[in-house]
Amino acid sequence: MCCNLKRRFLLLYATQKGQAKAIAEEIWQQAGAHGLEADMHCISEMDKYNLETEKDPVVIVISTTGTGDPPDTARKFVKKIQDRTLPPDHFAHLQYGLLGLGDSEYTFFCNGGKTVDQRLQELGAQHFYDTGLADDCVGLELVVDPWIDGLWLALKEAFLLQKEKEGMSSDAVSSSLSSAPHVEHELNLSSEVQNLKVEDERVRSSGVLTQKLVDTHLAASTRDTEPSLVHSVPPLSQSALNIPALPPEYIEVQFQDTHGENPHLSSLISAGTTFEVPVTKAVQLTRDDAIKTALLLELDTADTVFDYQPGDTFCVICPNNASEVEELLHILGLSEKGEYFVCVRVKEATKKKGAAYPQHIPERSTLKFILTWCLEIRAVPKKAFLRALVEYTSDMGEKRRLQELCSRQGASDYIRFIKDWNVCLLDLLHAFPSCKPSLNLLIEHLPKLQARSYSVSSSNLYEPGKLCFVFNIVKFPACPARPVSRKGVCTGWLAELVAPLLHSSKNPLDTKGRSSLTEKISIFARPNNTFHLPADPSIPFMMLGPGTGISPFIGFLQHRQKLREEHIDWEFGETWLFFGCRHQDRDYLFKDELRGFLENGTLTHLKVCFSRDSSTAEVAPPKYVQDVIRLYAKEVTRVLLKEGGYFYVCGDKKRMADGVSDAVVDILSMEMQVDKLEAMKTLAMLREAKRYLQDVWS
Repeated sequence: MCCNLKRRFLLLYATQKGQAKAIAEEIWQQAGAHGLEADMHCISEMDKYNLETEKDPVVIVISTTGTGDPPDTARKFVKKIQDRTLPPDHFAHLQYGLLGLGDSEYTFFCNGGKTVDQRLQELGAQHFYDTGLADDCVGLELVVDPWIDGLWLALKEAFLLQKEKEGMSSDAVSSSLSSAPHVEHELNLSSEVQNLKVEDERVRSSGVLTQKLVDTHLAASTRDTEPSLVHSVPPLSQSALNIPALPPEYIEVQFQDTHGENPHLSSLISAGTTFEVPVTKAVQLTRDDAIKTALLLELDTADTVFDYQPGDTFCVICPNNASEVEELLHILGLSEKGEYFVCVRVKEATKKKGAAYPQHIPERSTLKFILTWCLEIRAVPKKAFLRALVEYTSDMGEKRRLQELCSRQGASDYIRFIKDWNVCLLDLLHAFPSCKPSLNLLIEHLPKLQARSYSVSSSNLYEPGKLCFVFNIVKFPACPARPVSRKGVCTGWLAELVAPLLHSSKNPLDTKGRSSLTEKISIFARPNNTFHLPADPSIPFMMLGPGTGISPFIGFLQHRQKLREEHIDWEFGETWLFFGCRHQDRDYLFKDELRGFLENGTLTHLKVCFSRDSSTAEVAPPKYVQDVIRLYAKEVTRVLLKEGGYFYVCGDKKRMADGVSDAVVDILSMEMQVDKLEAMKTLAMLREAKRYLQDVWS
């Protein structure tokens, strides 16, 4: 009898936006097919597990947020294990395997996982399985899938070792593990055209379908030699497929009446205070023929307690595009139900482990409110969502293609046709018209609509009660998977909102021209603990921000100017700004303001470059800011190493910030006369000392 008992392991996840949880759920679902039982918990639920006394193997899946922080759900756990009074053998009994999630476009890749991994090692814990670090930049599944595949053998070996240590026979354990139901891991394809067939519920739950199918559409489309979102080619179109387990449904939705009021937007934010503030000014900073359109908005915070420092960021609560919401309602056949209030509940008999009410869905609101303010309908669908959509698709060719896109064999197609193209649910429903998902499926799989963060571009000291920020209107061009272009969720909404206020201005920071219109937006603070001016005004600093990356530095310079006016006896260090854009006459942001800062001495050095302007000079000037700073290698080294100065970088991570870091390494290597490795160590030291600071986005 005991040989048939499933062996337990503890499965912890720490998630910010749901990805780590989804992967943990995949592990939990697969465990049963391998004769194991995963005791799964969010890492924040520290009352439900105890690592100090844990005897079984522990599996941890943890993401990274911000510029390298553990997710919010892991903060208490990390704080607890960071206690420096803990002895080095505190977790000597612990055997664990860790899977970290991150994005290599950011400097501190997978730092949430690395932080926990390193600290557990310092406290004596031992790996029973090598740490995996998955990169969302190239596709998490490239590491996640093989890591999960190898996990089961590693767990088996850990259990065998555990029994040997306990002095018991390992035969019983081996027998228990080998008694797991046999799972066929391939889809069997026959040349006969048959309907999709699921053999039994046990195999379905293990994530493997047995299918005898060659779709007539795929077989007949020999004229289509190039793959697309809706079409595959050999070898994928003829391959057996490994597809994810079918996620159990756990939400049920009931329509009620049309009477009542929707909740206030402040109720959608779990932490901090929300402020509804009027937009008092909107200025287009770029010419109409510029490649990107940059806007400056001014908010009136005078009647609130909202406070900020230059360098801080704040968040804007934004809705989904109204026409896209209507379109989605139409496709779902729910156009007549948009104004109905809905009741969302967890299914009583759901098989989903730890099923819980989604906290971002109000207890009482209309369907249209949920689709407008609560769900990220533009989110790129995860593979688990694609897998679930298969069950709601009637056309066999479309069903097969969705299976391919969520399969291991179709990983490259998923990245190419879904992730790289930013395909969203609406795009999929247009591409696969026989797919008719239920409303509960959308609530289960679409993530929370996140507020968008922006860098403050002003100083409360310079002009109290006003907050400015700058942004480019994000545009997603049409592509084969999306016949129409789209604007960013928040930037498109803001641009439409302030269109009546919009006017051109040679001086966007001029206090004249404010409007009496009262369009309001909801915001909340997201303070930055490091990207601030030096506390000592005598310390020199350099700022580097092409395009809208200049935004926080306008606040820096306003603040510095006001301090100079109020404290004429203070000593102020020199200031440098490196700015770049495409065309001097089209998108040179804050040109007149920067000239003013130079003339009054607030800004000591201004160095600019224009990447698309032609030059008649014998020696062409540098096109990019990372090239400009190389011309000032001695000054950069002097400020950073001799004078203890600061270096700030703001803007695009992939196309700019990495190039700047490389340039600084080259500068330090040359000026210090050391090899590149030593220069990299110096830059790492500057980062650690919070004197080389970045505010970047991908």
